[in-house]
Amino acid sequence: MADLSIDFCGIKSPNPFWLASAPPTDKAYNVVRAFEAGWGGVVWKTLGEDPPAVNVSSRYSALHGKNREVIGFNNIELITDRSLEINLREITAVKKAWPDRALVVSMMLPCEEAPWREILPLVEATGADGIELNFGCPHGMPERGMGAAVGQQPDLIELVTRWCKTTTRLPVIVKLTPNITDVRAPARAALAGGADAVSLINTINSITHLDLDRMVAFPAVGDASTHGGYCGTAVKPIALNMVAEIARDPVTQGLPISGIGGIGNWRDAAEFIALGAGSVQVCTAAMLHGFRIVEEMKDGLSRWMDSKGYANIAAFSRKAVPNTTDWKYLDMNYQVIAHIDQDKCIQCGRCHVACEDTSHQAVARLVDGNARKYEVIAEECVGCNLCEITCPVEGCITMVPQQTGKPYMNWTQDPRNPRAEGVLLDGV
Repeated sequence: MADLSIDFCGIKSPNPFWLASAPPTDKAYNVVRAFEAGWGGVVWKTLGEDPPAVNVSSRYSALHGKNREVIGFNNIELITDRSLEINLREITAVKKAWPDRALVVSMMLPCEEAPWREILPLVEATGADGIELNFGCPHGMPERGMGAAVGQQPDLIELVTRWCKTTTRLPVIVKLTPNITDVRAPARAALAGGADAVSLINTINSITHLDLDRMVAFPAVGDASTHGGYCGTAVKPIALNMVAEIARDPVTQGLPISGIGGIGNWRDAAEFIALGAGSVQVCTAAMLHGFRIVEEMKDGLSRWMDSKGYANIAAFSRKAVPNTTDWKYLDMNYQVIAHIDQDKCIQCGRCHVACEDTSHQAVARLVDGNARKYEVIAEECVGCNLCEITCPVEGCITMVPQQTGKPYMNWTQDPRNPRAEGVLLDGV
């Protein structure tokens, strides 16, 4: 049976599934329930200075799909609204009772060295395994010069990280904001400051929807609202890309990464790990379905690893990174063409409509009496995948690789590129 245990920048846990810093990790009661359910670790909800933050009501909103499935989740909640003394006391008790589980403490303080030097020894005294610097919160705290206000300035990331590294012996994880143009810059700054790891992504600036009668967005606080932090299934593609960018950056490629963003099952976790994550953090899925989801996550990941011959997490960690590259290095001579399995086709016509109206007119609609049939026009198909995506029957449309007889050629070598290697410009 596959070994799910990990050692993440010196922090050990029985499995890679951690609860992210959020309402599920706000107090000992929740964390103990999580550990009883089987979570490998938690990141305690962000601590700050006293007096604690004050929250508003309401705090959450969501983007729903069919049957009210929550696609995206939005919140305007702040860091812990409980006193530092209570949090430290509970962290101490929980770590003592659960020594085999990872317990990381999230922190957010002003960009002044004194508060960090004062609080870090108190956190270290709890027996916690590490700290996570919250440089990602996109609402409320940036207005006070914290959270994403720091995460968007690499020089501040490096400065605060260095303060922490010179003050505590605990591993320092820097949590990055996605609300930035290029996530590699803050990751490099964290590394320059001595960070032991980074975690990402934090939530994305968002407004999920409006009440068009009241003309106010959700979550509504009386007659007003504000942008919140977006998370859940919808942000997974963004998170995967940012994790991959850091994992394949020559400067940060060896930096441990804790992956966050839309992880709701074992497959999501496996994808994050394959793209560079050493641990994964979950929040929204736990809030929607409860802590017991970790049972299926662990079982599913273990079974998949066994089926692939992966003895442990390290065996497939970062395995997809070498296959992730810049667009300009993709093979211009690689070609696929769509194929419709007529035995599986239900003649709904969605592939034809999508291709005919918005793409390459490569799916023909054939009529024989009352019967309809859809076939791919091979010479028109560019292999864009739209028909496969719109088809409601899994496996009905597949993309079949073609033998072109041409060698690998990327865009930097393509003669159609006016700046390709060996291509003359204006006869020069």
